[in-house]
Amino acid sequence: MKLTTKLEKNKEIIKEVIPIKKSFDVIGREFSIGDKDAFLVFIDGFAKDDIMLWILEDLQDLENDCVNVNSLTEILRKKIAYIEVDTFTDLSQLQKSVLSGAIALVIDDEQEGIIIDARQYPVRGPEEPDLEKVTRGSRDGLVETIIFNTALIRRRIRDPKLIFEMKSVGERSKTDVVVSYIDDLVDKDLLKDINDKIDEINVPSLIMAEKTLEELLIKKKWFNPLPQVRFTERPDVVAAHLLEGHIAVVVDTSPSVMLLPTTIFHFTQHAEDYYQNPLVGTHIRWVRFLGMISALLLPPLWLLLVYNRELLPPYLQFIGPKEASIIPLFLQFILLEFGLDLLRASSIHTPSTLSTSLGIIGGLVLSEMAIKVGFFVPETILYMALAGIGTFSIPSAEFSMAIRIFRLLLLILTGLFKVYGFVIGILIISIIILTTKSFDSGKGYTWPLIPFDKKALLNILFRNPIQQVTDKKNNLDLFLIKD
Repeated sequence: MKLTTKLEKNKEIIKEVIPIKKSFDVIGREFSIGDKDAFLVFIDGFAKDDIMLWILEDLQDLENDCVNVNSLTEILRKKIAYIEVDTFTDLSQLQKSVLSGAIALVIDDEQEGIIIDARQYPVRGPEEPDLEKVTRGSRDGLVETIIFNTALIRRRIRDPKLIFEMKSVGERSKTDVVVSYIDDLVDKDLLKDINDKIDEINVPSLIMAEKTLEELLIKKKWFNPLPQVRFTERPDVVAAHLLEGHIAVVVDTSPSVMLLPTTIFHFTQHAEDYYQNPLVGTHIRWVRFLGMISALLLPPLWLLLVYNRELLPPYLQFIGPKEASIIPLFLQFILLEFGLDLLRASSIHTPSTLSTSLGIIGGLVLSEMAIKVGFFVPETILYMALAGIGTFSIPSAEFSMAIRIFRLLLLILTGLFKVYGFVIGILIISIIILTTKSFDSGKGYTWPLIPFDKKALLNILFRNPIQQVTDKKNNLDLFLIKD
């Protein structure tokens, strides 16, 4: 629907697409510009009060100035001294702009309206993200406002070929989604694939922001817990991936950025590796690898050795409980697994002032009492605690949860079928990993191990000096070196 030259008619059709007077926060303001009537529409709480006060004062004083009130162009050029100003004729554009926080101005006898993008969103400061802390390095993190996030990324990459493409997703939410890439480094086929899939999305809203978008972009099997995209809340990590040719998808209202494409080894690396010198970074990386392996294999492997204790050599005969317990070892591990998950869920909903008390109760009091009562043996609690520590060493929360699911599967199969169960569990996990597809079909999810790429694999295993991970185009291949 188009605007007309009659202000009263325009006000009627505007009220059909904008709930003025029905919703208390939608404001329709009548005033005069010279000898003409005008109508201002905006959302209370989004408009910058000082900017709008300044603009309104200038517009209402037009009758005392030499500006031609009959010329919309003159008003834009000489009286609305604001940077982000545009015109519109279509009511759908007015609706989208106003509901996004901009201000719409309609003047009598004018078939064009004016959009003034003087909006501001409630926003918190760019604090360091809790999940990706580093001992040294920048302390700023992404926030829930998309324009702040793009600015934090642009601050680190002052390259004219860094592109931010804006899209709108969701019939009702009309959520802003930005596809970010460096034009001469990105895979154009992959970029087109991602853009096409985003454009084809037809849902009412992205209610859970980037997580909803991920499920709509990547339709995988429900039984596969492995993440196929990487999320980060650090702008320096986003910048490093963009310089490797990756694509970053930024969703408004979320402090997390989706990085594509990824392999399984992307979830094993952390910014801390590169804020330390190469030797220390390599040490941290190997400790993290050891933690991941222990998180997956330690409890089921110990259980398997206990079940086959008679086959162990003399120097390994110490493995196994010294005292019997009421509950079988297999069930002890299952109960402890659910206990850890319960403790984790409880800590999320516990106020920070009480989180220390919760840790003491869950980690010390309950475990000690369970041993004294005879429900658990000390070894099961010890190995599950070590596995839990290894789980928390994984940088990606999504990959950490996948490891927990795989460990639970191994425990159940080992407890039920002993050696055969353990072998079957390893085979199932291997098949899931090998059949998981990366968003980029050019490289597999297990690259650079399968297909094998020696140079890239060495860069994963060892934290190399920056000089060695800079290619001819001066883009840093920090998180995964390219072939």
